[in-house]
Parts: sequence; structure tokens; C-alpha cells
Amino acid sequence: MKKIKIKQALVLICISLFALSCSKSDDEVEVIAGVPTAYSAVNLTDSGFTANWTRVYRADKYLVDVSTTADFSTLIPSYNELAVNALTLDISGLNAGATYYYRVRAVRGALISVYSNVIATEIISTGPEPTTALKEAANFKVGMIVRSTALTGQTSDIILREFDNITSEYEMKMDKMYPSKGTYDFTAVDKIVKYATDNKLNLHGHALIWHNATPDWVKNFTGTDAEFEIMVKEYITTVVTRYKGKVKSWDVVNEAVDDGSGNPLRNSVFKQKMGDDYIKKCYQWARAADPDCKLFYNDYNFASSTTKRAAIFKIADALKVDNLIDGLGAQMHISYKGPAASEIQAVVDGTVSRKLLMHFSELDIQANPDNDLKVLTPERAILQKNKYKEVVKIFNSIPTANQYALTVWGMRDSESWLLDFWGHIDWPLMYNNDYSVKKAHTGFLEGLK
Repeated sequence: MKKIKIKQALVLICISLFALSCSKSDDEVEVIAGVPTAYSAVNLTDSGFTANWTRVYRADKYLVDVSTTADFSTLIPSYNELAVNALTLDISGLNAGATYYYRVRAVRGALISVYSNVIATEIISTGPEPTTALKEAANFKVGMIVRSTALTGQTSDIILREFDNITSEYEMKMDKMYPSKGTYDFTAVDKIVKYATDNKLNLHGHALIWHNATPDWVKNFTGTDAEFEIMVKEYITTVVTRYKGKVKSWDVVNEAVDDGSGNPLRNSVFKQKMGDDYIKKCYQWARAADPDCKLFYNDYNFASSTTKRAAIFKIADALKVDNLIDGLGAQMHISYKGPAASEIQAVVDGTVSRKLLMHFSELDIQANPDNDLKVLTPERAILQKNKYKEVVKIFNSIPTANQYALTVWGMRDSESWLLDFWGHIDWPLMYNNDYSVKKAHTGFLEGLK
């Protein structure tokens, strides 16, 4: 018989329900302050929700309701009463992996607390998370990042089972492929390309031009601006031609839009030496090198910033005039708290209306953006799962003609770039460190339904 302790851990209250019978006096149970004034006003997905009780005399027992619906309109009859000294819930009859809601009310004689202590969560530990292969459940390409040094063992097993699209995390960028003037190094990329080809995986190239992956010799280029432009053209032509027909798509320019007021073009060395039209030139050279390759522009804060979104669409519109762009990549480095679904949908709507392909290119969802956790709690894991579900559901609803891929930016939590970037612990991905699936993985699957 599986059992679970019923607990309220969404925000403030660190009591067991039994403790209510030992509160201020022998005659009453203290009111616990909470956000909602009535159950009907509670947003069950709001992590700021706390319990709200009226005064009842010292509790004799507690009533528990378990439901498959957030409004408790569908109750499971076998769950209804708990003694004060037996605050566990038998969950052996519940479906593994399913979502349930439960609430508990204090009872003293004929008196029942007016406001339910509602806990919007799943019943935890009803069984292992479902492990249906993501690529089998999806009608679009499901992607994972790779490193040339980690294409074996359990990592490879999961890639081949779950994914049909791969992106190099950092080895297909200029500083790695063109480390010194006149000298290319394709060792890592060749290995990744061979892995993709051998295993019939779609390979997305990331990224030809990015200000943060520019080798020092390019940043400090000693020739004329005209010579700089010739060098960039030669670089793009060399790389794209080398992998023509094998790399199916490229992020030609990555993160060219600045975050400052008005979102101008970032003042990179490429802008400084080639002018504002450097972006168009890069796409022209990539198109000429491989006319059949899909060309993308990729950037972050696409959803969360309306002004940046407008600037990105302006770049796309200019490139589209000359048929130099096929799609947009929206980096989904987000958190369980946001951006809102409506903001993500705005990215999709703007992309689809332009008849471009949509790539959710770098999905990871912070569970600990405020660094308020030391371990990933079940409640926070559920909120993260729900955000994964929301993102996937939005992508799944895109017209098929406009879907390119949804790429997750990392496999195991311990491997995420976010840990070093933010300097604190987080669990943003779909797999635990032992390669077991998390609720986030289940959320991905649920978003496909």
C-alpha cells in the first residue's frame, strides 16, 4: 500500500495538519491567514497561494477530497476522512503519473472549516513517470544539444531513443571552427556530423555569427574593413559548403539585437566593420553556399520583450524580401514563472503570419530563478512540469507547415549552462543526474496531447 503525507508546501505554511489540534488553546484552532477570501477566487496554478481557515474548535478529524479536476467537481468517493493521528493518504488506487488535486478541511463535531485548505498539486509518487519516446509522440522534430565528447553511453542511448534532431551546444561556432587566421579546426564538427549522418538525425547548425563566440583575432582584426568583409564571406562559404546537404539548417546570425532602449543592432565587431547591412550579407553568402539549407535568425527574450520582438521581426522582414531567411529561432531560456503563454503565442503568431518556420531553439525552464530552494521540491517540480506542458502545447498547435523543431538545451540538470551563468543551483532540464526522467519530461508529453 502506497501512502503519502499530505502537506502544504506551496509557500508559507510548514505545519502538519495534526498540529492544528495543538494550537493556541484547547478550545480553538487558530486562523491561518491566506491570500484567497473564498475558494472560488483561488488560482490553482499560482505558487503564491496559501491556506485559509476559519476558526473551528479543536479538530476531531479532517476531511480530505481528492479530485481529477481543479474545481473538485469530480471527486473520488473512496477518499473522504482522516483521523487526527493518521495524516496519510492511501494512493494505491490512483493512476500513476496522473494529475490529482486534494484539499483538507478541519472538523470539530458538526463544525467544518468554511474555507478549504486547498493544495493545487499532484498526488506525488503514484508511480514512475511515463517514458514514451518524445519523438514518437510528437508530430514535429524534437531536438537535443550535443557535445562531440559525449556521443556514447547513456547520453547517446537517450538521444537515439527520444530525439530526431540535434544541435551542437558550442562546437559549431566561429571561435571553435576558426580559432586562428587561416586555420580551421573541424575535428569536433566532423564527429557530430558523422554521428548525425550515421543515425539519420536532423542536424541544425548553431551558429555561424555570434558576438560571444568570436575569436580574439577577429575581434582585433588588423586589416581594413574591406578585408574583414572578405574574411567573413570566406569563412561562411567554407563552413556551409563543407557541410552542404549534411547540416540541414543554420542559425546564420545569432543574437544581433541589443537589449538597450529601442533595441538597436548590437554593436559587435561585425556591425562596426561591415555596417548595419552585415546581417543581409551573411545570409546572402550562406544562401549561395547551400541554396537548399534552411536559414534561421535566432535570439533570446523573443517572448518576454515586446520591443525586442518587434526588432527581430524587422530583421526577418528585411531578409524575407530577398528570400534570404526561412525561419526564426526563439530561445526558450525561461522559468516556471514566465513569460506568459500569451507572450510566447505572440512570437508564434508573428512568425506564422510571415510564413516562416518556427524553431523553439533553446528550451530550458528554471525551477529556481530566485534561488529560494536548496533541493527541487515536488511542488516546484510540478510548476516546472506545467510550464513545459504549456510551451509544448503552444508549439504543437502551430500549423504543420510552420513547425521546424523544438530543441531542449541540455539533457541532465547538472550539465546545464545555467548553473554557471547564474551561479546557483537549479534543475532546468528533463532528466535527473542519473538519467531518470523528471516531471518536466511528463509535462512535455502532456503538451502533445
